[in-house]
Amino acid sequence: MGIYEELQARGLIAQVTNEPEIREMVNNGKATFYIGFDPTADSLHVGHFMALCLMKRLQMAGNRPVVLVGGGTGYIGDPSGRSDMRSMMTPETIQHNCDCFKKQMERFIDFGEGKAIMVNNADWLLKLNYIELLREVGACFSVNNMLRAECYKQRMEKGLSFLEFNYMIMQSYDFYYLFQHYGCNMQFGGDDQWSNMLGGTELIRRKLGKDAHAMTITLLMNSEGKKMGKTASGAVWLDPNKTSPYDFYQYWRNVGDADVLKCIRMLTFLPLEQIDEMDKWEGSQLNRAKEILAYELTALVHGEEEAKKAENAAKALFGAGGDSANMPTTVLADADFENGGINILSLLVATGLCPSRGEARRLVQQGGIVVDEKKVESIDESIPQEKFAGDGIIIRKGKKVFHKAVTK
Repeated sequence: MGIYEELQARGLIAQVTNEPEIREMVNNGKATFYIGFDPTADSLHVGHFMALCLMKRLQMAGNRPVVLVGGGTGYIGDPSGRSDMRSMMTPETIQHNCDCFKKQMERFIDFGEGKAIMVNNADWLLKLNYIELLREVGACFSVNNMLRAECYKQRMEKGLSFLEFNYMIMQSYDFYYLFQHYGCNMQFGGDDQWSNMLGGTELIRRKLGKDAHAMTITLLMNSEGKKMGKTASGAVWLDPNKTSPYDFYQYWRNVGDADVLKCIRMLTFLPLEQIDEMDKWEGSQLNRAKEILAYELTALVHGEEEAKKAENAAKALFGAGGDSANMPTTVLADADFENGGINILSLLVATGLCPSRGEARRLVQQGGIVVDEKKVESIDESIPQEKFAGDGIIIRKGKKVFHKAVTK
C-alpha cells in the first residue's frame, strides 16, 4: 500500500484536483507540499493535529514538507468559518507566535539539512506593491466566483470587510510564490479551504500556463480536526504550560465512544492492520481503545516519559485511593487567601478549572465540583488555608477532571 492509499484508508482525503497524478507523485516521494498555519496564538492546539500528522506521514514517505506560517496573512485574518472579524495582532505578537510554532512542530517534522523547511509569507506579502498586485494577480480573479466561495458565505450575512475579502488572493499568491521559488507543487488544507486552494492552483495555471503542475488536496481537517481543538473551557493546547500532559492525556481519554476509533485511525501511527482489528471492539473494550489513543498522542506531543506519567496518574485516580503525584497542580500564595481562607469561586479561577467566576458559579450550582471527595454545596463555601498545606486538596470538576491545589 502506498502512502496515498494509506491516507485514504485512514479517512484523511476529502477531495483532490487530479487524483492519478497526485497519487503517483505522493507515492514516489516527488511531492514538495505546503500546509499553512496562521499564528493566531502562541501555541498550536489539537485542531492542528491532523495537519501535523499528515506532514509527518508524507515526510516519512520521502516527500518534502514546506511549513508556511502566516506572518503576512496574519495581518488580515482568515474569514473561513467565522461570524466575526479576527482581532488585529501587532508585528511583534505575530513573530513571537511564529517562533513558538516552529519549536512545537519540531516534534513532528524533521527540519534538518535538505529536509522540511519553514517559510513565513510576511517575507513576500509585506513587500508587495498594491498597484502591481492588482495588475498581476487581481486580474486573474472573478469577484462573482469569489462571492460564491464557501469561505465567505457566513461572513456575508453579517458583513465582510474588504480587508478579509483579500484573504483568498493572499493565500493564492502564497502557492504561486512557493511554486516559483521553492518548487512547491502541491498544497494541502482543510475542507473549508477548498475555494482558497483552487484559487492558488488557478493562479499558477493562468500565470504560468496550463501545463504548470500544481495540485491541491483537501482533508477532513477542519470538519473532523479543528473541532477537536475546543472544549467547554477553551482550547486544548500542545504547549505543556497551557495544557499539562496529564490534561492532554485526559482530553483524549474522554473522547466519545463513536469517535475513538476514528481518532486512532486518523491521528495515530499504529498499523492499519492493528486498527482494523480494533474496529471490532465494543463495550468496555472501547475504554482500552481510549487509553491507547491518549497514550499514543501524548507520547507524540510530550514524549514517552510524560505519557507514562499521565497514564499512571489517570489509572491511579480512577482506581482505588488515587496517586496525585503527577496531577496538574496549582501552588497558591498567601495573597490568594483572605481572612484565613479562599472562596470556592476564587479557587476555581485561580487553578484554571474555570475561566471566570460566572462559569465557576454555574458549575457549583449544578453540583459539578467536589473537593476532597465532598461535593461543594454553596458558592459561598470557603476553604481554610491550612487545608492546602502538605499534600494539599484535590478538586474534581465533573467526573473526570482532577486538579491539586497546595501552598508553598
